[in-house]
Amino acid sequence: MTASEKVDFTQDTFLVGLGASPGIAIGETYLLNRTRLTVVERTIAEGEVEKEVLNFLDAVRLSKKELEEVKAGVTDRQLVEHLYIIDTHLLILEDQMLIDDTVAIIKNERVNAEGALKRTLDRFRKVFDSIEDEYLRERRSDIDSVGNRLLRNIKGETQQSLTEFDRKVIIVAHDLSPADTMQIDKEKIIAFVTDVGGRTSHTAILARSMGIPAVVGLENVSSIVPGGTPVIIDGANGTVILNPSADTFKEYLKKKQSFEYLEKELLSYRELAAETTDGHRIALRGNLEMSDEVPLAQSQGAEGIGLFRSEFLFMNRLLPPSEEEQFQAYRGIVERMAPHPVTIRTLDVGGDKFVPEINLADEANPAMGLRAIRFSLKERRLFKAQLRAILRASSFGQVRIMFPMVSGVAEIRSCKECLEGAKDELAAQGIPFDAQLPVGIMIETPSAALISDLLAKEVDFFSVGTNDLIQYCLAVDRGNEHVAYLYEPLHPAILKALGMICASAKEAGIGVGMCGEMAGEPIYSMVLLGLGFEELSMNAPGIPRVKRVLRQVSRQEGERLLEELKQLTTAQEVAHRLEEEMGRRFPEIFGAPII
Repeated sequence: MTASEKVDFTQDTFLVGLGASPGIAIGETYLLNRTRLTVVERTIAEGEVEKEVLNFLDAVRLSKKELEEVKAGVTDRQLVEHLYIIDTHLLILEDQMLIDDTVAIIKNERVNAEGALKRTLDRFRKVFDSIEDEYLRERRSDIDSVGNRLLRNIKGETQQSLTEFDRKVIIVAHDLSPADTMQIDKEKIIAFVTDVGGRTSHTAILARSMGIPAVVGLENVSSIVPGGTPVIIDGANGTVILNPSADTFKEYLKKKQSFEYLEKELLSYRELAAETTDGHRIALRGNLEMSDEVPLAQSQGAEGIGLFRSEFLFMNRLLPPSEEEQFQAYRGIVERMAPHPVTIRTLDVGGDKFVPEINLADEANPAMGLRAIRFSLKERRLFKAQLRAILRASSFGQVRIMFPMVSGVAEIRSCKECLEGAKDELAAQGIPFDAQLPVGIMIETPSAALISDLLAKEVDFFSVGTNDLIQYCLAVDRGNEHVAYLYEPLHPAILKALGMICASAKEAGIGVGMCGEMAGEPIYSMVLLGLGFEELSMNAPGIPRVKRVLRQVSRQEGERLLEELKQLTTAQEVAHRLEEEMGRRFPEIFGAPII
């Protein structure tokens, strides 16, 4: 079957992608023209150089104008909170590396504008592809969105607006940009499915915020599904059903009604504490990367920030951010989240990928190379500037500092020495800071889990980064399609490791939380409660569901369920038993298979 061939699908044809935004939509497809742009690179004559440079710069100006118009047209209060995404795209368009490098390629290598832009974008994409953190890696989609807009304007192509529909449809497209998504009229476009995309892309985040069901990553759905096809979208589990039968239609209509009832009910949980039926309270906090995301975290009931990814301050720039620039960014978040605490993770990437002035050789295995705290301890000047900035922000609210990828006691002692040095400097300069600022580490390596009893004596809190801990413990790259099935959060080894970490924290009397993906999945909430986690930090939209589960169980019930699961010997057995139990207790949330 060729990519352009349309298929006559039989009744109840199931396609499965990534559930990007929960909810069920029933309607007919509308094929939106968001074709892949082809780039033709060619060598140009000397006399064409100036024209190609002007063509590129005109495309930059037009792209900015288009985004400013989208921004000006946003009046929905929910969407206003997300205008930072458009601002991010505008910043990319002003990025000197993007502009200067592309112009330099046109001038020096005599390449036409679209070819030069492609070369620059490829370099940007390579940087993002090398990032281990899935959430940060997904920011590549912003580069793709801006790049596509620029290419389209260089080529002088126009595209259909999403404001022109006169009936209810489910959009099928190769991709949708955040700007596209912000223009969606929910009364007309009731869902969308795309060939590409990820759960943590800005387009997915917007869809969830707007309450639009979405399934992404379907690879070739826009090439094979004709417009006007009857379809059902289940955005929770990524299911797309073409030509549904009468029975399937009835089944999903019932599911749709249940989902909409649950969504309304969840609104009532936002202002309530995450307190179990026997009075045990767990702090639910947000994970974020920019201060503009604070309103979303607050609107979902976040009691502070459990993970602020400071990496964004370092990305796509020629020089690292100054201490003052970092201080202003941290202070902004701390003041906006007051009186709740903000946990700032120090730089968690390989510096060579983000700070071009530091020229490090490529590593054969960067995931286990000079990254995170290893990089910071090598580049002490950068590290000290970040520590000083965080300390200065601590005088404006509750701040906690967290070191990533610690593998042993010596590393945390080195970190603390640097921190004390920064404190001494600030004190000598008369600059205020919180001298008692809590110091914590991320537990995300097997060594840290195994010696968590020793590490617990050195810090004030643990925060488990499950994404890396699971990958390293099970020796599996979940991005590798051949072994991704082995990424099993409920593997008995993972449960045992989490149990050790919590026991060590309890024994030492320090706090223990989780800021990895497991924390935001309500299916795991009773297990984490039984393990003894006191804080769960997640992407903001996940907070109400987790809170709802926690408020309807006791800690004893969580502990009993955990003991039962620990008797099982395979991840599949554990998953099936947990799914059965959660489905029985919360059929409105886990009615469909989840694991």
